[in-house]
Amino acid sequence: MDYKITVLAGDGIGPEVIAQALKLIPVIEQKENVSFSLEDGLIGATAIDQTGNPLPDDTIEKCQASDGVLLGAVGHPKYDLDPTAKVRPEQGLLKIRKSLGLFANIRPVKTFPVLDPISPLKDHLLKGVDFVVFRELTGGIYFGDKGRNADRTEAWDHCNYTAPEIERIARMAFDAAGKRRKKVTLVDKANILETSRLWRETVQHLAPEYPDITLDFMFVDNAAMQIILQPANFDVVLTENMFGDIITDEASVITGSIGMLPSASVGEGAALFEPIHGSAPQIAGKDIANPFATILSLAMMMDHFGLEQSAADIRDIVTFALESGMVTGDIRPNHPKGTSEVGDWVRDSLHQSIGKSSFRPV
Repeated sequence: MDYKITVLAGDGIGPEVIAQALKLIPVIEQKENVSFSLEDGLIGATAIDQTGNPLPDDTIEKCQASDGVLLGAVGHPKYDLDPTAKVRPEQGLLKIRKSLGLFANIRPVKTFPVLDPISPLKDHLLKGVDFVVFRELTGGIYFGDKGRNADRTEAWDHCNYTAPEIERIARMAFDAAGKRRKKVTLVDKANILETSRLWRETVQHLAPEYPDITLDFMFVDNAAMQIILQPANFDVVLTENMFGDIITDEASVITGSIGMLPSASVGEGAALFEPIHGSAPQIAGKDIANPFATILSLAMMMDHFGLEQSAADIRDIVTFALESGMVTGDIRPNHPKGTSEVGDWVRDSLHQSIGKSSFRPV
Protein backbone atom coordinates (compact mmCIF):
# COMPACT_ATOMS: atom_id res chain seq x y z
CA MET A 1 0.00 0.00 0.00
CA ASP A 2 1.30 3.43 -0.96
CA TYR A 3 0.20 6.58 0.84
CA LYS A 4 0.82 10.06 -0.49
CA ILE A 5 1.57 12.70 2.13
CA THR A 6 1.97 16.40 1.50
CA VAL A 7 4.31 17.98 4.04
CA LEU A 8 3.75 21.65 4.89
CA ALA A 9 6.55 22.58 7.27
CA GLY A 10 5.42 26.21 7.45
CA ASP A 11 6.96 28.87 9.67
CA GLY A 12 9.01 29.27 12.85
CA ILE A 13 9.57 25.95 14.61
CA GLY A 14 7.40 24.17 12.05
CA PRO A 15 10.30 22.76 9.99
CA GLU A 16 12.12 21.56 13.13
CA VAL A 17 9.21 19.62 14.63
CA ILE A 18 8.12 18.26 11.25
CA ALA A 19 11.64 16.91 10.72
CA GLN A 20 11.32 14.80 13.89
CA ALA A 21 8.03 13.25 12.81
CA LEU A 22 9.44 12.45 9.37
CA LYS A 23 12.24 10.45 11.01
CA LEU A 24 9.58 7.85 11.85
CA ILE A 25 8.35 7.38 8.28
CA PRO A 26 11.03 4.87 7.14
CA VAL A 27 10.53 2.86 10.33
CA ILE A 28 6.76 2.70 9.83
CA GLU A 29 7.32 1.61 6.22
CA GLN A 30 9.42 -1.31 7.45
CA LYS A 31 7.13 -2.10 10.36
CA GLU A 32 3.85 -2.05 8.40
CA ASN A 33 5.12 -3.15 4.95
CA VAL A 34 3.75 0.02 3.34
CA SER A 35 5.31 2.91 1.49
CA PHE A 36 4.91 6.67 1.78
CA SER A 37 5.42 9.21 -0.98
CA LEU A 38 6.28 12.60 0.50
CA GLU A 39 5.96 15.93 -1.28
CA ASP A 40 6.71 19.36 0.17
CA GLY A 41 4.44 22.40 -0.15
CA LEU A 42 4.48 26.05 0.90
CA ILE A 43 2.13 27.70 3.37
CA GLY A 44 2.06 30.73 5.66
CA ALA A 45 4.70 33.45 5.93
CA THR A 46 7.22 31.28 4.11
CA ALA A 47 4.84 31.03 1.17
CA ILE A 48 4.20 34.79 1.20
CA ASP A 49 7.92 35.50 1.16
CA GLN A 50 8.47 33.23 -1.83
CA THR A 51 5.25 33.67 -3.83
CA GLY A 52 3.25 36.53 -2.30
CA ASN A 53 0.46 34.04 -1.53
CA PRO A 54 -0.06 32.33 1.89
CA LEU A 55 -1.36 29.22 0.11
CA PRO A 56 -0.22 28.92 -3.52
CA ASP A 57 -2.36 26.99 -6.00
CA ASP A 58 0.46 24.47 -6.36
CA THR A 59 0.19 23.61 -2.67
CA ILE A 60 -3.57 23.17 -2.89
CA GLU A 61 -3.18 20.81 -5.85
CA LYS A 62 -0.60 18.71 -4.00
CA CYS A 63 -2.84 18.47 -0.93
CA GLN A 64 -5.91 17.54 -2.98
CA ALA A 65 -3.95 14.70 -4.59
CA SER A 66 -2.74 13.37 -1.22
CA ASP A 67 -4.05 10.83 1.25
CA GLY A 68 -3.03 13.09 4.12
CA VAL A 69 -1.35 16.38 4.94
CA LEU A 70 1.17 16.93 7.74
CA LEU A 71 1.47 20.57 8.82
CA GLY A 72 4.02 22.21 11.11
CA ALA A 73 3.01 25.74 12.10
CA VAL A 74 1.92 29.02 10.53
CA GLY A 75 2.59 32.61 11.63
CA HIS A 76 5.19 35.36 11.84
CA PRO A 77 5.50 38.45 14.10
CA LYS A 78 5.92 40.87 11.20
CA TYR A 79 2.30 40.17 10.29
CA ASP A 80 0.99 39.88 13.86
CA LEU A 81 2.29 43.38 14.61
CA ASP A 82 0.76 44.92 11.49
CA PRO A 83 -3.06 45.08 11.75
CA THR A 84 -3.26 46.72 8.32
CA ALA A 85 -1.59 43.81 6.50
CA LYS A 86 -3.89 42.61 3.73
CA VAL A 87 -2.05 39.31 3.17
CA ARG A 88 -1.46 37.28 6.31
CA PRO A 89 -0.02 33.79 6.99
CA GLU A 90 -3.18 32.62 8.75
CA GLN A 91 -5.16 33.15 5.56
CA GLY A 92 -3.36 30.06 4.30
CA LEU A 93 -4.86 27.98 7.12
CA LEU A 94 -8.39 29.19 6.44
CA LYS A 95 -7.97 28.60 2.72
CA ILE A 96 -6.64 25.07 3.03
CA ARG A 97 -9.54 24.12 5.30
CA LYS A 98 -12.00 25.40 2.73
CA SER A 99 -10.11 23.94 -0.23
CA LEU A 100 -10.04 20.45 1.28
CA GLY A 101 -13.49 20.68 2.89
CA LEU A 102 -12.03 20.11 6.36
CA PHE A 103 -15.10 20.91 8.41
CA ALA A 104 -14.16 19.10 11.63
CA ASN A 105 -11.15 19.76 13.84
CA ILE A 106 -10.54 16.99 16.37
CA ARG A 107 -8.38 17.80 19.39
CA PRO A 108 -7.80 15.16 22.07
CA VAL A 109 -6.93 16.43 25.55
CA LYS A 110 -5.36 13.81 27.80
CA THR A 111 -3.15 14.25 30.82
CA PHE A 112 0.09 12.38 31.46
CA PRO A 113 0.61 11.68 35.19
CA VAL A 114 4.33 12.38 34.93
CA LEU A 115 3.52 15.92 33.80
CA ASP A 116 1.13 16.69 36.67
CA PRO A 117 3.76 18.74 38.55
CA ILE A 118 4.07 21.23 35.67
CA SER A 119 0.34 21.59 35.04
CA PRO A 120 -1.21 24.80 36.42
CA LEU A 121 -4.02 22.68 37.89
CA LYS A 122 -3.88 20.85 41.21
CA ASP A 123 -3.11 17.14 41.03
CA HIS A 124 -6.57 15.97 42.09
CA LEU A 125 -8.17 17.81 39.15
CA LEU A 126 -5.96 16.03 36.62
CA LYS A 127 -6.90 12.45 37.41
CA GLY A 128 -8.84 10.81 34.59
CA VAL A 129 -8.75 13.78 32.21
CA ASP A 130 -9.38 12.34 28.75
CA PHE A 131 -11.70 14.24 26.44
CA VAL A 132 -11.84 15.26 22.82
CA VAL A 133 -13.14 18.47 21.24
CA PHE A 134 -14.95 18.46 17.92
CA ARG A 135 -14.67 22.00 16.59
CA GLU A 136 -16.54 23.05 13.44
CA LEU A 137 -13.86 24.45 11.16
CA THR A 138 -15.23 26.01 7.97
CA GLY A 139 -18.19 28.11 9.10
CA GLY A 140 -19.04 30.78 11.63
CA ILE A 141 -17.52 34.17 12.23
CA TYR A 142 -14.13 33.31 10.73
CA PHE A 143 -15.70 32.78 7.32
CA GLY A 144 -18.62 35.23 7.45
CA ASP A 145 -18.82 38.58 5.70
CA LYS A 146 -16.52 41.15 7.27
CA GLY A 147 -15.60 44.73 6.58
CA ARG A 148 -15.20 48.36 7.61
CA ASN A 149 -17.11 51.53 6.83
CA ALA A 150 -15.62 54.24 4.61
CA ASP A 151 -13.71 56.08 7.35
CA ARG A 152 -12.77 52.80 9.09
CA THR A 153 -14.43 53.73 12.37
CA GLU A 154 -16.86 50.83 12.29
CA ALA A 155 -16.23 47.13 11.66
CA TRP A 156 -18.32 43.97 11.36
CA ASP A 157 -17.83 40.22 11.32
CA HIS A 158 -20.90 38.15 10.51
CA CYS A 159 -21.44 34.68 11.97
CA ASN A 160 -23.43 32.31 9.75
CA TYR A 161 -24.30 28.62 10.10
CA THR A 162 -26.66 26.22 8.35
CA ALA A 163 -28.32 23.15 9.82
CA PRO A 164 -26.48 20.76 7.42
CA GLU A 165 -23.11 22.24 8.49
CA ILE A 166 -23.99 21.58 12.12
CA GLU A 167 -25.45 18.13 11.55
CA ARG A 168 -22.42 16.70 9.75
CA ILE A 169 -19.99 17.46 12.59
CA ALA A 170 -22.57 16.58 15.25
CA ARG A 171 -22.82 13.08 13.76
CA MET A 172 -19.04 12.75 14.01
CA ALA A 173 -19.17 13.75 17.68
CA PHE A 174 -21.99 11.30 18.48
CA ASP A 175 -20.16 8.49 16.67
CA ALA A 176 -16.96 9.24 18.60
CA ALA A 177 -18.85 9.28 21.91
CA GLY A 178 -20.23 5.83 21.12
CA LYS A 179 -16.66 4.49 21.18
CA ARG A 180 -15.78 6.37 24.37
CA ARG A 181 -17.81 7.15 27.50
CA LYS A 182 -21.02 7.89 25.60
CA LYS A 183 -21.42 11.56 26.51
CA VAL A 184 -21.60 14.64 24.27
CA THR A 185 -21.53 18.19 25.62
CA LEU A 186 -22.64 20.92 23.22
CA VAL A 187 -20.92 24.21 24.03
CA ASP A 188 -22.80 27.25 22.76
CA LYS A 189 -24.22 30.64 23.76
CA ALA A 190 -27.87 29.89 23.07
CA ASN A 191 -29.10 32.40 25.64
CA ILE A 192 -27.76 35.23 23.46
CA LEU A 193 -26.84 34.14 19.92
CA GLU A 194 -29.26 33.04 17.20
CA THR A 195 -26.59 30.85 15.60
CA SER A 196 -26.18 29.04 18.92
CA ARG A 197 -29.92 28.46 19.06
CA LEU A 198 -29.71 26.84 15.63
CA TRP A 199 -26.86 24.65 16.90
CA ARG A 200 -28.91 23.58 19.91
CA GLU A 201 -32.06 22.89 17.88
CA THR A 202 -30.18 20.89 15.27
CA VAL A 203 -28.29 18.76 17.79
CA GLN A 204 -31.43 18.16 19.84
CA HIS A 205 -33.24 17.01 16.70
CA LEU A 206 -30.41 14.59 15.92
CA ALA A 207 -29.95 13.17 19.42
CA PRO A 208 -32.81 10.58 19.30
CA GLU A 209 -30.87 8.72 16.60
CA TYR A 210 -28.23 8.04 19.27
CA PRO A 211 -30.26 6.74 22.25
CA ASP A 212 -27.20 5.38 24.06
CA ILE A 213 -25.47 8.78 24.10
CA THR A 214 -26.10 11.25 26.92
CA LEU A 215 -26.38 14.81 25.56
CA ASP A 216 -25.97 17.88 27.72
CA PHE A 217 -25.49 21.58 27.04
CA MET A 218 -23.18 24.22 28.45
CA PHE A 219 -22.84 27.92 27.73
CA VAL A 220 -19.35 28.72 26.54
CA ASP A 221 -18.50 31.00 29.47
CA ASN A 222 -19.43 28.24 31.92
CA ALA A 223 -17.57 25.67 29.82
CA ALA A 224 -14.43 27.80 30.05
CA MET A 225 -14.70 27.60 33.83
CA GLN A 226 -15.60 23.91 34.02
CA ILE A 227 -12.65 22.89 31.82
CA ILE A 228 -10.47 24.20 34.65
CA LEU A 229 -12.64 23.22 37.61
CA GLN A 230 -13.78 19.74 36.50
CA PRO A 231 -11.94 18.72 33.33
CA ALA A 232 -12.41 14.99 33.98
CA ASN A 233 -16.19 15.41 33.62
CA PHE A 234 -15.94 15.97 29.86
CA ASP A 235 -15.95 13.20 27.26
CA VAL A 236 -16.79 14.58 23.79
CA VAL A 237 -17.18 18.35 23.43
CA LEU A 238 -18.98 19.66 20.35
CA THR A 239 -18.85 23.34 19.44
CA GLU A 240 -18.65 25.99 16.73
CA ASN A 241 -15.57 27.50 15.17
CA MET A 242 -14.61 30.45 17.37
CA PHE A 243 -15.67 28.87 20.67
CA GLY A 244 -13.70 25.75 19.73
CA ASP A 245 -10.61 27.79 18.92
CA ILE A 246 -10.68 29.42 22.35
CA ILE A 247 -11.57 26.49 24.61
CA THR A 248 -9.10 24.09 22.96
CA ASP A 249 -6.26 26.52 23.57
CA GLU A 250 -7.45 26.85 27.15
CA ALA A 251 -7.62 23.07 27.51
CA SER A 252 -4.13 22.67 26.10
CA VAL A 253 -2.50 24.07 29.24
CA ILE A 254 -4.04 21.33 31.38
CA THR A 255 -1.41 18.85 30.22
CA GLY A 256 1.43 21.10 31.39
CA SER A 257 2.76 21.87 27.91
CA ILE A 258 1.05 23.04 24.74
CA GLY A 259 3.77 21.07 22.98
CA MET A 260 2.02 17.80 23.85
CA LEU A 261 -1.27 18.13 21.98
CA PRO A 262 -1.93 16.93 18.42
CA SER A 263 -4.94 17.54 16.20
CA ALA A 264 -6.65 16.28 13.07
CA SER A 265 -8.84 18.18 10.62
CA VAL A 266 -11.10 15.94 8.58
CA GLY A 267 -13.94 16.28 6.13
CA GLU A 268 -14.46 15.86 2.42
CA GLY A 269 -10.85 15.72 1.19
CA ALA A 270 -7.44 14.65 2.44
CA ALA A 271 -7.25 14.90 6.23
CA LEU A 272 -4.75 17.32 7.76
CA PHE A 273 -2.74 16.64 10.91
CA GLU A 274 -0.90 19.28 12.93
CA PRO A 275 0.26 20.22 16.44
CA ILE A 276 -2.00 22.77 18.07
CA HIS A 277 0.87 25.07 19.04
CA GLY A 278 1.92 28.09 17.02
CA SER A 279 5.10 28.87 15.12
CA ALA A 280 6.97 30.17 18.23
CA PRO A 281 9.45 32.24 16.18
CA GLN A 282 11.31 33.32 19.31
CA ILE A 283 12.71 29.79 19.72
CA ALA A 284 12.98 28.81 16.06
CA GLY A 285 16.33 27.39 15.03
CA LYS A 286 17.49 26.77 18.62
CA ASP A 287 16.77 23.02 18.72
CA ILE A 288 14.64 23.43 21.86
CA ALA A 289 11.07 23.07 20.53
CA ASN A 290 8.95 20.19 21.84
CA PRO A 291 8.30 17.78 18.93
CA PHE A 292 5.82 15.51 20.71
CA ALA A 293 2.64 17.23 19.49
CA THR A 294 3.81 16.80 15.90
CA ILE A 295 4.88 13.19 16.51
CA LEU A 296 1.48 12.49 18.09
CA SER A 297 -0.18 14.18 15.10
CA LEU A 298 1.64 11.67 12.91
CA ALA A 299 0.19 8.93 15.14
CA MET A 300 -3.29 10.30 14.44
CA MET A 301 -2.48 10.17 10.73
CA MET A 302 -1.43 6.53 11.04
CA ASP A 303 -4.74 5.76 12.77
CA HIS A 304 -6.50 7.50 9.89
CA PHE A 305 -4.62 5.26 7.43
CA GLY A 306 -5.58 2.15 9.40
CA LEU A 307 -2.06 1.58 10.73
CA GLU A 308 -3.25 1.35 14.31
CA GLN A 309 -0.32 -0.65 15.69
CA SER A 310 2.24 1.96 14.67
CA ALA A 311 -0.01 4.69 16.07
CA ALA A 312 -0.31 2.86 19.39
CA ASP A 313 3.43 2.23 19.55
CA ILE A 314 4.20 5.90 18.92
CA ARG A 315 1.91 6.92 21.77
CA ASP A 316 3.47 4.35 24.11
CA ILE A 317 6.94 5.58 23.19
CA VAL A 318 6.00 9.20 23.88
CA THR A 319 4.67 8.19 27.29
CA PHE A 320 7.87 6.28 28.03
CA ALA A 321 9.94 9.27 26.87
CA LEU A 322 8.14 11.47 29.39
CA GLU A 323 8.75 8.95 32.16
CA SER A 324 12.41 8.59 31.17
CA GLY A 325 13.18 12.30 31.02
CA MET A 326 13.76 12.29 27.25
CA VAL A 327 12.04 15.67 26.97
CA THR A 328 12.68 19.26 25.95
CA GLY A 329 13.06 22.23 28.28
CA ASP A 330 9.37 23.18 28.41
CA ILE A 331 8.85 19.97 30.39
CA ARG A 332 12.20 19.58 32.15
CA PRO A 333 14.05 22.90 32.24
CA ASN A 334 16.89 21.66 34.44
CA HIS A 335 18.02 18.80 32.20
CA PRO A 336 16.52 19.42 28.76
CA LYS A 337 17.12 17.36 25.65
CA GLY A 338 17.30 18.91 22.21
CA THR A 339 14.53 18.65 19.64
CA SER A 340 16.66 16.48 17.35
CA GLU A 341 17.83 14.25 20.19
CA VAL A 342 14.24 13.55 21.20
CA GLY A 343 13.31 12.79 17.60
CA ASP A 344 16.22 10.37 17.23
CA TRP A 345 15.29 8.61 20.47
CA VAL A 346 11.66 8.15 19.38
CA ARG A 347 12.79 6.84 15.98
CA ASP A 348 15.18 4.34 17.55
CA SER A 349 12.57 3.20 20.06
CA LEU A 350 9.99 2.69 17.31
CA HIS A 351 12.52 0.63 15.40
CA GLN A 352 12.85 -1.65 18.44
CA SER A 353 9.12 -2.40 18.20
CA ILE A 354 9.42 -4.01 14.75
CA GLY A 355 8.32 -7.63 14.94
CA LYS A 356 6.70 -7.18 18.35
CA SER A 357 2.98 -7.07 19.13
CA SER A 358 3.42 -3.79 20.96
CA PHE A 359 6.14 -1.42 22.12
CA ARG A 360 7.99 -2.46 25.24
CA PRO A 361 10.94 -0.41 26.55
CA VAL A 362 14.23 -2.25 26.73
